[in-house]
Amino acid sequence: MLNTDDLLKTLKQGWGYDQFRSPQEEIIRCQLDGRDTLVIMPTGGGKSICFQLPALVQPGLTIVLSPLVALMENQVQALQQRHLPAALLHSEVSVPQRRRVLQALKQQTLRLLYLSPETLLNPSIWEQLQQPSLRINRLVLDEAHCLAQWGESFRPAYYRLGAVRKALLQARPPGSQIPIAAFTATADPAAQQLITRILDLRQPQVFRQNPYRPNLNLTVRIAWSPRGRRQQLLAFIQARPGQSGLVYVRTRGDSASLAAWLGQQGLATAAYHAGLTAQERRQIEQDWLTDRLQFVVCTCAFGMGVDKGAVRWVIHLHAPLLMSEYVQEIGRGGRDGKPTEALTLVSEPTGWLDPEDHQRQQFFVGHLRSQQQTARRLLTQLPVRGEVRTVTRQFPEAALALAWLQGSGQLVWEDPFHYRIQRSAPRVAAPLQTEAIRQMEAYFRIRSCRWQFILRAFGFAAEAATFACGHCDHCTRSTHPLIGG
Repeated sequence: MLNTDDLLKTLKQGWGYDQFRSPQEEIIRCQLDGRDTLVIMPTGGGKSICFQLPALVQPGLTIVLSPLVALMENQVQALQQRHLPAALLHSEVSVPQRRRVLQALKQQTLRLLYLSPETLLNPSIWEQLQQPSLRINRLVLDEAHCLAQWGESFRPAYYRLGAVRKALLQARPPGSQIPIAAFTATADPAAQQLITRILDLRQPQVFRQNPYRPNLNLTVRIAWSPRGRRQQLLAFIQARPGQSGLVYVRTRGDSASLAAWLGQQGLATAAYHAGLTAQERRQIEQDWLTDRLQFVVCTCAFGMGVDKGAVRWVIHLHAPLLMSEYVQEIGRGGRDGKPTEALTLVSEPTGWLDPEDHQRQQFFVGHLRSQQQTARRLLTQLPVRGEVRTVTRQFPEAALALAWLQGSGQLVWEDPFHYRIQRSAPRVAAPLQTEAIRQMEAYFRIRSCRWQFILRAFGFAAEAATFACGHCDHCTRSTHPLIGG
């Protein structure tokens, strides 16, 4: 077993830090001991070191499952710049690069391989990982809240991950172990239970830190019209010349149109979304990190893995739908510990004057209901046992339907590619995104401390009982027009 000095030496060599933050060393030791782990730490808490360092001090491969190409690119580039043996595979990787990565995998010279859930379950990649001679030390699910947010809506591959460990072990010598570690900054008690169940974590060691950030000042303001929404945004930014920030919007179209309009107002910005090429994304990130751009108008594709300390403000132009995405995104501000403003603009309560938030919310809820109705309809048509590629050829919506059936306790994966429907099984209450949306609506209308609400939402009831942050809009009795104010 490596002692603390050994771990600190690796920390210093790889990352330049002299000491671990609490509880990084405990999390690392838990993984080195081969235990399943669920880690919930605030944004900027140093989660990536907790799985990257163990990968470097043990021979063998750590597979990191990551939700976004931009996040994978940022983390792998940072590791490679430190001359650490890491690589990534995704659908945009060139054929020559893919060959090099697969050759390194075959020669077992990699310590960290970053994949999306969909790439992991690509038959050609899966075949490589099934090789009995390949030593796999652990599976890591980074940004694990994405399993809860997206698994039933548009990333059904997340719900097949619980069968991965068992299938990999079947191809390996008896006695082999592959522990699983899941990391996120935002998982309420329901999401924690879902992550544990879907991944089939075995008596996981759970590390939980509450999400409170004492330097983040939370404010909600009403936007009385679409034009007023933009004008409030413009006035806010113009009042903070030279301060670095982020503007979050819902769609690629919003990002492009708003960035163009703000550019016409003389502000240095750019639109950032998943539709850009890797080179375009990288250039915008570098321009923002080096302050050539004061701020970026971005979708949720921006921020994961992009680390900048002096971000003085984060604005949500439209009301976020889910508390988890809201806390993730405001958490990208103020990582240097200095005071930072987090402003959210929301439609007036009736939605008559500015219906944007209401329309977006209704579209999302309607989409979820449509998917659930499709799943119920397909339940009577899908074979009781099947192979996912076969049934998706016959029923294009089958992948999402299978995920919904699994979420409601009516389906199990025998391996990552073959399922069995249990029509007589007792139904598990499926995670209802509509409940999460109502929670977010309630947050915008509260009359008490906003951080207290967030603590309670994420399961820290004891801490929230008598909590008042003293610096959100309600605690400071801001004179801005607020919902419920």
